[in-house]
Amino acid sequence: MYQPNQPADVIWPPTDLWSDEPPMESDWHRKQMQVLIDSLESHWHDRQDFYCSGNLTIYYSLTQRKSEDFRGPDFFVVLGCERRERRSWTVWQEGGRLPNVIAEILSDSTADIDRGLKKQIYQDVLRVPEYFWFDPQRFELCGFHLLEGRYVPLEATEAGWLWSGQLGLFFGALQGCLRLLTAAGAVIPTPAERAEAAQQRAEQAEQRAQVEKQRAGQERQRAERLAQRLREQGLDPDAP
Repeated sequence: MYQPNQPADVIWPPTDLWSDEPPMESDWHRKQMQVLIDSLESHWHDRQDFYCSGNLTIYYSLTQRKSEDFRGPDFFVVLGCERRERRSWTVWQEGGRLPNVIAEILSDSTADIDRGLKKQIYQDVLRVPEYFWFDPQRFELCGFHLLEGRYVPLEATEAGWLWSGQLGLFFGALQGCLRLLTAAGAVIPTPAERAEAAQQRAEQAEQRAQVEKQRAGQERQRAERLAQRLREQGLDPDAP
């Protein structure tokens, strides 16, 4: 586990380390990572006490060296910190804070590492309270929480969702994508999805208004035809 107290003769690296992560394996991985980040930041728009990112290097070397001990989770959340942009998450510059939640998106080239080595590091070294992985090809969602120093599997709901006690939200696989859901089971939308939904509501409201306008016009035409027939019969349509 990371310890913030270091020997006096350590070599101090720059404090503004850049992330050292490889590019995403596919557009799908990039979009999946961004969906999680965007939806959480939007859902917690009024909070300033967290940081979430993805494919960003976490430097956690005990000797505070950039060249050793670093990982770049697909998605991670740190609680109790300042909400601001960062070039990387450098533990010794963040008061020793480590991720509260990590999620990895499995692929053919990373699945074994995500299920094995990374899980061990997150459990034994970083002591991440909750770890999730999602395999989009096998539609496999697994989650673990740290209990007495060991990862214990989280129990899924009937829908296959996993509860994150750290976030107070569910992780759920929906339509081939890993999403965050509220305790009530509502999918947390991204800002783009919110905007799209608002646009759809506006278009539907406009369509309803047009239908009502057409209906009102048809009613006026029927009333006018009826009044004309009454006049032709010598009757006053406005008579009480």
